[in-house]
Amino acid sequence: MTTIPNSAQTGLTWTKSSYSSDGGNCLEVAHGVTGAMPVRDSKVPAGPALVIPDSIWGVFLDAVKHRAI
Repeated sequence: MTTIPNSAQTGLTWTKSSYSSDGGNCLEVAHGVTGAMPVRDSKVPAGPALVIPDSIWGVFLDAVKHRAI
């Protein structure tokens, strides 16, 4: 996994999960990056984003859906 600085995030559209509340502990993702899912802390939008390969992101989502984590 790598990170990308905020300056390299130009043109990405960030979205929060529809399950996020107003508690401030949210992640945002940017769809449309080939082969990866950029993820960032919604409280620090000017900070870097963690870039997770699609294969790992899919495993993570499956684990969350099945409450394995």
